[in-house]
Amino acid sequence: MDHRLKTPMYYFLKNLSWMEIIITTTVTPKMLRILILEDNTIFLASCVLQLYIYFVAGATEIFLLAAMSVDRYMAICNPLRYTSIMRTQICQLMVLTCWLWGFLSVTTPVTLTITLPFCGPNIIDHFFCDSGPLLDMFCADVQVVQTLNFVLCCLTILSSVSVTTVSYIWIVVTVMKIPSAEGRKKAFSTCSSHITVVSLYYGSTMFIYIKPAGRSSMDLNKVATLLNTVVTPLLNPIIYTFRNKIVKEAVKDSLRRMWFGVPK
Repeated sequence: MDHRLKTPMYYFLKNLSWMEIIITTTVTPKMLRILILEDNTIFLASCVLQLYIYFVAGATEIFLLAAMSVDRYMAICNPLRYTSIMRTQICQLMVLTCWLWGFLSVTTPVTLTITLPFCGPNIIDHFFCDSGPLLDMFCADVQVVQTLNFVLCCLTILSSVSVTTVSYIWIVVTVMKIPSAEGRKKAFSTCSSHITVVSLYYGSTMFIYIKPAGRSSMDLNKVATLLNTVVTPLLNPIIYTFRNKIVKEAVKDSLRRMWFGVPK
């Protein structure tokens, strides 16, 4: 609500926060119920719904991270045209496109998955309904679905990684042309939070869904999934605000108005 945060960077950050809220609330409540109450059962329909929401939000977040890197590229490499290019309508269109690609990349494989005959076993070797363990529960040939999942994961993650990499290559080239060391430091500081989040999310996602994994690596996959669903969403608010002077000032002013009724 603070006017100082009405910029494209914070608009994308707001949508990133929504993605992580969706991912966390899709997985964590059931995981906590399993750990605390030992209620480790779930209906098949609920399982498929959890799978679908998790992957739609996850794919959308991957595309959104690429859009955020483009925003950083425009801010640093085209500062004079930044406001005119990254206007509200363009930002909204970019976010809408991320959602659209997220739905398109997930809907087909999930639809194919639920058409497979289910005959057991009825035990999932995971703390949520991930695609790999879920496919082990079907008695039909799942090679087509597995291949489709792998191809779509590769296209989703690698396309986002490519956009992010190219954006940051141009950013580095541009920043290195800045004559003053203070200017270079300031420019890089605007990207440090995004680079940290991208490294955490891309790294864990690629480890789980692109790297071929056997049964022996399932425990490592669970750790990486925990990083994606719990640790990264927990760290992101800290990463994005710890060194952000504008956000800290906005939070202080909001708390001051809420607790003491002090005007801004």
